[in-house]
Parts: sequence; C-alpha cells; structure tokens
Amino acid sequence: MFSLAHWGAIAALITFILLLFITRARWTESEKNILSMERLFGLSLLVIDILYHVWLVQSDRWELSNSLPLELCSISLLLTIVLLWTGNRLVYQFVFYAGIGGALQAMLTPVLDMDFPHFRYFHFFYTHAGIILTALYFTWVKGYRPTFKGVLTTLLALNILLPFIFWINYLFEGNYMFLQRKPSGGSLLDFLGPYPWYILSLEIVAFLIFIFLWFLFKKK
Repeated sequence: MFSLAHWGAIAALITFILLLFITRARWTESEKNILSMERLFGLSLLVIDILYHVWLVQSDRWELSNSLPLELCSISLLLTIVLLWTGNRLVYQFVFYAGIGGALQAMLTPVLDMDFPHFRYFHFFYTHAGIILTALYFTWVKGYRPTFKGVLTTLLALNILLPFIFWINYLFEGNYMFLQRKPSGGSLLDFLGPYPWYILSLEIVAFLIFIFLWFLFKKK
C-alpha cells in the first residue's frame, strides 16, 4: 500500500478518468462501433478474471474460503460485464453506486500480496479501474444518470445478499465482504469500530457515499 507501484496505478486511474471526461462529447463513432468497443472491453474484463482463477488453480491458491466471486467488487465486476453487453439501466444503478464505492476503496487500500509486475497486480487494478471507468462512461458518454431510487435498490440488494454471504462464510470459514473480520493489512474499515459493529457502520457509510454520488452525478 502506497508504494510506487500503488501510486502509479492510482495516477493511471485518475488520468483515464480525466481523459474520459474531457473527451465525453467527442465520442462520434457510429453506434455499432461504440457497441463493439463496449463489448470488447467487457470481454477483456471477463478474460482477465478467468485467467486470474486459472492462475489461482495452477498456484494451488484457489479455495472455497476466498476464491468464489462473492466479494463486493467481484459481484460488481460481473455486473459491469453484463452492463457493457446489455446496457441495462437497473444494472447500471448497482454498478454506479456499489461498483464505484467498493472499487475506489479497493484502489485506495488494496488487499494485495503481489507487487508490480506480477499478473495479479495488473488483474487487481485493471478490473477495479474497469468498474469505475465503466460507471463513469455510461454516465458521461451514454447519458445514464444515477437516481435516488437506485440508492435504495442498491442498498436493498446488498442487504439481501448479506445472509447468503454470512452463510457461505460460516460454511467455508471464509471472510467474503469482510463480514467476519477486517483485512489484516489495514483498510478504511479500521475507522469504523470493532467487529461486528463496523458492519453497521459500513451500512451508514455506504448510504452516505451513495447519496454523495447521487448529488454529484444526478440529472440537473
């Protein structure tokens, strides 16, 4: 965390966000070409994530306790791919709120034990940046807008997932979504109190982050 490689990834994300914002009105390609680019990017996210699981298996790291796609960013990544292929507005709301909120936290405090130039480094930052950039792309370029209803539906979806994630954690002795304990390397969760109270605190923080994002990007 906060190594040169980490700062480089953050700088790259900021650069791509600025480029996307500056060029948002210049996307004059035909609708067919834009659709192809969206699906190609979605395919690249899917391929690199599949390769990540292949690497986990080959290196004897794949385990039911930590390798299922049940982290918030893993779920957001799958829905980001769905969004890029379908343009579904309901999926956009989840990717915008939960995707940006979770991926930004992961980018700032990465739970990562492999440094540059390892494949895992590129997988981690490419997928998390991809979630953020996709949400912003659909907002700035495609004209989608987050709604207050989207705040509520995203929070509802997350809370519907919680009992299932708790059960999976209990069954496989996992820590998906950090519902059993905080990450050992340090994260923003360290400021939200001890277990299990930080889970309740995280609900409040998520709501406030979602409201902030809604005010920042909602249709004027």
